[in-house]
Amino acid sequence: MSLLVVGLSHRSAPVSVLERASLAADTQAKLLQDTLAAEPAAEGAVLATCNRIELYADVDKFHAGVAELSTLLAQHSGVGLEELTPYLYVHYEDRAVHHLFSVACGLDSMVVGEGQILGQIKDALALGQDLHTAGRLLNDLFQQALRVGKRAHSETGIDRAGQSLVTFGLEQLADGADVDSWAAGKRALVIGAGSMSSLAAATLARVGVSEIVIANRTSARAERLVQILTEPGGTGVAARAVEMVAVGDELTRADIVVSCTGATGLVLTGEAVEAAMKDRTAPLALLDLAMPRDIDAAAHRMANVRLVDIESLADASADAPMAADVDQVRAIVSDEVAAFGAAQRAAHITPTVVALRTMAADVVAGEVARLEGRLPGLDDKQRAEITQTVRRVVDKLLHAPTVRVKQLASEPGGAGYADALRTLFDLDPETVASVSRADLNDADVKNRGRV
Repeated sequence: MSLLVVGLSHRSAPVSVLERASLAADTQAKLLQDTLAAEPAAEGAVLATCNRIELYADVDKFHAGVAELSTLLAQHSGVGLEELTPYLYVHYEDRAVHHLFSVACGLDSMVVGEGQILGQIKDALALGQDLHTAGRLLNDLFQQALRVGKRAHSETGIDRAGQSLVTFGLEQLADGADVDSWAAGKRALVIGAGSMSSLAAATLARVGVSEIVIANRTSARAERLVQILTEPGGTGVAARAVEMVAVGDELTRADIVVSCTGATGLVLTGEAVEAAMKDRTAPLALLDLAMPRDIDAAAHRMANVRLVDIESLADASADAPMAADVDQVRAIVSDEVAAFGAAQRAAHITPTVVALRTMAADVVAGEVARLEGRLPGLDDKQRAEITQTVRRVVDKLLHAPTVRVKQLASEPGGAGYADALRTLFDLDPETVASVSRADLNDADVKNRGRV
């Protein structure tokens, strides 16, 4: 089986296509279930963010896998396959590992170096584990991607190369002014209470807004976010929660609005923004981080309103400077890809080595039993000594070849050594397969809940 990723992102597709192809949470679950039901795929995971949709799978056939995954993405995104295909990219085996590790480090993000992608990768793994679509390969891959991302942020200055979409968006709204000075004393309205909205609220508190109002369809989540913002030792900002029906009224008082919900339609229509502007003279800054968009693009054309959305952020980030630390992160990614590949290749031969040692143990047991039948006068001490001697001989004979074969298997092209062992020692394929299944079950239990 081999790793395959098929996807599209802000680098390959216009925002208008990404917006239409966005996947709701229940759609992601159905996509994963259908991926495993497809013949070429044995495992599946989906990474869906505001600027990327990627489907990862362990497949046994490359071309059939690409065709199946592309079709599934089209079916579940609602964008026709013919229209979607020109924007899809495909990565296979080591290139797929390299791609995910680069994504985890923020190298492929709209704002290079942003760290929020790590949380999104963690969520993707958790979904795959909950649905049991992520097996040993994808568990190992995503767990390692999280470690690589954390390593990049701790060992380099990649954080200086970029910031979260929220911070970048506020910089665009400030239009060249110092964000802290621009935001100081302003009232903010945050629509949504998910991870991005929580990040937005925390960022707004950090840059010095005077008040944050949280509006969400689920009141409990909005209240929880308010509690986090106002708890002792927290941000110290004034915060309160409101129902979604109160958003229109809050628009007349807010100076900054950040919206990031999972709604499939507009949350702020052009009419709602226009109505709010009739009752106010102060400018209104709108930051739309949702995909598909929450705020009507018509707000762009309204007087005294500044709207920054995913599309304008993509345009602005294209000109963002790259930090020197990016090269260091790329080196980390390359090293980690090589290490991951070596570990996977070495792990591939382990079931064969285990099966070989199991067969050797059975031979020893059989020969000792035969000897006991021919020499019934052996006492327990003699029998134990003979048994231990035979085992030591077998272990010494197998030690060097099994250690060496693991070393060779970890190198590129080393997969053939497992086949050679099975052929030379006439190992039962079902015995090897049963060891693999046991390893897979152990890995599933071990990895579940580790994110």
